[in-house]
Amino acid sequence: MFDWHLVGLSFITVFLSELGDKSQLAAIALSGSSKFPRAVFLGSAGALLLTSFLGVLAGEGASVLLPVRLVKAIAAIGFALMAVRLLWPEGDLPED
Repeated sequence: MFDWHLVGLSFITVFLSELGDKSQLAAIALSGSSKFPRAVFLGSAGALLLTSFLGVLAGEGASVLLPVRLVKAIAAIGFALMAVRLLWPEGDLPED
């Protein structure tokens, strides 16, 4: 069986998270200075596929070793820490 809802959710999540990402900006810069934009597309798409595949393998492995709830909590804390870090760039951090 195949879970099309999960496919759609994964697509939307990755698509939105990659918009404006530094990898997309690198692809823009490379394709703008290249005579072969299709090669840039294939390289970028291949890299995204590989990193996504490695992420799925890591997530699957972590879920075998750890409870799913703990993996989700770790991911949520990681995203929260990144969000806080983005709110206060290095020069704006309060001093102790």
